[in-house]
Amino acid sequence: MPIFYRKKLHLGKTGHLPKHNGVSWRGNSGMKDGLSDSTVKKSLVGGFYDAGDAIKFNYPMAWSMTMLSWTVIEYRAKYEAIGELDHVKEIIKWGTDYMLKTFNSSADTIDRIVAQVGVGDTSKGPMPNDHYCWMRPEDIDYKRPVIECHSCSDLAAEMAAALAAASIVFKDSKAYSDKLVHGAKALYKFGRLQRGRYSPNGSDQSLFYNSTSYWDEFVWGGAWMYFATGNTSYLTIATAPGMAKHAGAFWIGSPNYGVFTWDDKLPGSQVLLSRLRLFLSPGYPYEEILRTFHNQTDNVMCSYLPVFNSFNFTKGGLIQLNHGGPQPLQYVVNAAFLASLYADYLDTADTPGWYCGPNFYTTDVLRKFAKSQLDYILGKNPQKMSYVVGFGKKYPKRVHHRGASIPHNGVKYGCKGGFKWRESKKANPNILVGAMVAGPDKHDGFKDIRTNYNYTEPTLAANAGLVAALISLADIDTGRYSIDKNTIFSAVPPMFPTPPPPPSAWKP
Repeated sequence: MPIFYRKKLHLGKTGHLPKHNGVSWRGNSGMKDGLSDSTVKKSLVGGFYDAGDAIKFNYPMAWSMTMLSWTVIEYRAKYEAIGELDHVKEIIKWGTDYMLKTFNSSADTIDRIVAQVGVGDTSKGPMPNDHYCWMRPEDIDYKRPVIECHSCSDLAAEMAAALAAASIVFKDSKAYSDKLVHGAKALYKFGRLQRGRYSPNGSDQSLFYNSTSYWDEFVWGGAWMYFATGNTSYLTIATAPGMAKHAGAFWIGSPNYGVFTWDDKLPGSQVLLSRLRLFLSPGYPYEEILRTFHNQTDNVMCSYLPVFNSFNFTKGGLIQLNHGGPQPLQYVVNAAFLASLYADYLDTADTPGWYCGPNFYTTDVLRKFAKSQLDYILGKNPQKMSYVVGFGKKYPKRVHHRGASIPHNGVKYGCKGGFKWRESKKANPNILVGAMVAGPDKHDGFKDIRTNYNYTEPTLAANAGLVAALISLADIDTGRYSIDKNTIFSAVPPMFPTPPPPPSAWKP
């Protein structure tokens, strides 16, 4: 298993790659990002490409870093036991270092953020860009525009969450942790003041990673800001009844209720804030919404169980969180992570399970659900196909990925020159070890075809979710509890002030 943690997210790195990157067919790329855009003229080198292309979508990238940081905060001992702690921290820092470049991170107040580097819209005619061309990122020679936003509450609050969560991961490196917190404060304030979605209709980002609202990011970001700073003003925002309403906390009948994604952070926020209630129980004035979030988390966990028919399952056993739509695995791994993590929370709180109506279920039921979904992904399915490249005897060989599909042979293939490799029926010459692809269709069918990204494209966000699910479910003995109960609360002051000392004894 360690090799998959190590390589999975190194594959999408951009910028000046370290010698120990571990992927021989990847090299330096995107070295002029930002500098070549006349409106920006600053270095935006670094970060991660999103998927099989070379676009840097900061919205899902930031969510991916938040997720990875959350796993390190909870499961640091597991990462340490398998020798992967330094690697996962390095991956997180690669992302946060880049994010600090995308706004004025030394300022207290900001007025813009970089939302994206590179574009993918091909509807405007034959103009070279990251989707029009099929070439190795190391060989890109076309212009890569930078998209900035001035009212993007969702992106700002998600980036604040990412930096805040990472500040807890790096709390032993005080200067860097403080830098992350400072940037997170500026981002969250900007998001609250300059209201708007980062992906307005018709924009390039709306075509690929459209954000439906920013209220869930206010809750999610507010929770992480509170844990990073201990400042109760953030908790007040995250637990405001109006905020919960706008974020969809009461839309229980919604078909997507409980589906945790790079767009909808509410299910993750509810689990995260249930943790606060389980272990610190802050009481008034937060209890009303914390109790609601806790109850809603219980409801979400019930919805994952086949017996309640909230979601369909394929005949092979895969939950259809996106209702039979394509690319299902990104949703499945997130649900598996939340279920496994919540089970760990309940165990640590000495709570043997939870109720679905009058029926009581033990935490083992949650883990059984989560494990069944990961087992499906790793090969226990009608295709007997592992959807993680390089794992098992049978896995996708024609992954929709430019760098993996074009030979690393010293020949530069131009914008259209790489299409012969895209259309080839041969297996990719470079293997994306550890990358999870988009997954099967609603009938458990799968086509190992490079040109069909709905089956064979891996994404950064989906693979961050997979890492989260894997480390959460990994059967590694780290002591009495699976999670680290207290580190996340390091900055949180005592909930109830120390009572004054008793008066001195009365003397006549």
